[in-house]
Amino acid sequence: MLGNVSFTLLSFFYIALLTIVYFSKKRIESKETKLYSYLIITTMIGVCVSLGTYYFMTNMERFPMLNFIFSKAYLGFILVYLYYMTLYVSYISYVKNEKKKFSDYFMFWLITFIFLFLLIFVILLPIEYSVNDKIVYSYGTSVSLVFTITRCVAIIWIFMLIFKKKKTSWKKIMPLIAYIVLGSIISMIQRSHPEMLLSTAMIVFVTILMYFTIENPDVKMIEELNLAKDQADRANKAKTDFLSSMSHEIRTPLNAIDGFSQLILEEKDIKVIKDEARDIMAASQNLLEIVNGILDISKIEADKLEIVNAPYETAKVFNDLVKLTKARIGEKPIELKVNIAKDIPEYLNGDYVRLNQIILNLLTNAAKYTKEGSIEFNVSCVKKNNVCRLIVGVKDTGIGIKKENVDKLFSKFERFDKEKNMTIEGTGLGLAITKKLVDLMNGKIVVDSVYGKGSTFTVAIDQKIVKNIPVKEAKTTTKEKFDIKGKSILIVDDNLINLKVAARLLEGYKVKTECVSSGFDCLKKVEEGNNYDLILMDDMMPKMSGTETFKKLKEKEGFNTPVIALTANAIAGMKENYLKAGFNDYISKPIDKKELERVLKTYLN
Repeated sequence: MLGNVSFTLLSFFYIALLTIVYFSKKRIESKETKLYSYLIITTMIGVCVSLGTYYFMTNMERFPMLNFIFSKAYLGFILVYLYYMTLYVSYISYVKNEKKKFSDYFMFWLITFIFLFLLIFVILLPIEYSVNDKIVYSYGTSVSLVFTITRCVAIIWIFMLIFKKKKTSWKKIMPLIAYIVLGSIISMIQRSHPEMLLSTAMIVFVTILMYFTIENPDVKMIEELNLAKDQADRANKAKTDFLSSMSHEIRTPLNAIDGFSQLILEEKDIKVIKDEARDIMAASQNLLEIVNGILDISKIEADKLEIVNAPYETAKVFNDLVKLTKARIGEKPIELKVNIAKDIPEYLNGDYVRLNQIILNLLTNAAKYTKEGSIEFNVSCVKKNNVCRLIVGVKDTGIGIKKENVDKLFSKFERFDKEKNMTIEGTGLGLAITKKLVDLMNGKIVVDSVYGKGSTFTVAIDQKIVKNIPVKEAKTTTKEKFDIKGKSILIVDDNLINLKVAARLLEGYKVKTECVSSGFDCLKKVEEGNNYDLILMDDMMPKMSGTETFKKLKEKEGFNTPVIALTANAIAGMKENYLKAGFNDYISKPIDKKELERVLKTYLN
């Protein structure tokens, strides 16, 4: 007898496992998932009722009333299961609008009324039992009616699917086909072996099979996808805003460069020409700062930005920052208060270029977002052993930052109160770069801000204390004299203006310069026997790039002239790529006179 009920016991284990798996996670509530939830609950209850029915039938003399109740309940379970399956078939066949409720459809009420009517009939009709040592089963009018209903419903399903108005994938129809086929086989088996309890196991199998066809997305997964989508949308919007801002930021200095250049062509007063040339240089520096900011972010994200430590004079770094900030404030009614602690060591070892960039970004922001009042620039230190912790504070009486925006402050392309601050220039990269640089230097940055009243940025960075350092090594601006008069330099660039700029910058060193506009002309000059002390080579040239030209030069026997990559290709990692390709050094455009001088000293002095 235990063998007869073994299918039902195994079915209980599987449906219990499915119930735990399905309901352990929140899911999107659609009509399909809701119907499937009801089917799982109905099946779970039905299996429990099936086990109870078997037990009370084998003990009907002790529990006659419970035997009757459970027998009728099991028949009711089959009808309820058929009811939900019929609703499911109508859903996949006809329902098109997910927003409408089932109660809005006439078919729902028709199906509900018919199954409710049949359920009452099943409960009222008589049922009989057969119990002996080997066989336990129920029969009678009530049981026959349920089996007849099962066959009729299966036929209705087939017609509904054949004449379905909504195209449905075969995957969703498979559980229904399984129910019809297995139901037919089990029906034939139980005619000759009524003791075989297979109906419950079949229903459990179909329910489990349906799990793999139901669209039942995990709510957590959907939330994560929505969050990722929102973040991507915000990032795209931020980049769009950034491009719009960049268009404005780049065009502003370009307008000055172009406008003053046109005026210089028509101007005869040398004093006016020099003044306007200075304005062009200032606008060029502004434009270069914008481009460098983008390149810094690119280098940081590519992990190509390196911290280069060297001894530096602290007083000079801080004094230069004060001068630059005063120039940035200009005519604004702002008082710059400077408090530099006297116990800061005279010389420190660290990346003073990046330190300067961090502090200048904070001071520049303070100047930009403060209309009146004051800016405090405070520098103090904490010394321990051979390390000096610089504590730099920049406090302003500017517009401040809203509490909800503080966490976004160091994000790329972020600018707040755009409508209010439309006239304030900036790319939204300054603070993002500042935070990355502070992290690279193992420092910390803290923000304290009150919206409408002002902000305080505090940075703490450790630097090594340098003792007994030679003055020549410490002073970063010491100018070393050198003489390269008469040296021969070949400039290779396809842009005639760039050739002219490079040649003019070299004039002051009294060197011999020769200009060619292609890699082919460069090779020709060398093949003709011209001996050069240095070659400045552009890379992005048509037909033959600078890199290709350089490779052909290296193939020539006896060629040992230093070749410097002189290029506008200044994105993250390009310097390393050019050096790896064999170039002796690298200068990015626009040409920095200090960088040019460094190269001349290195290779010609």
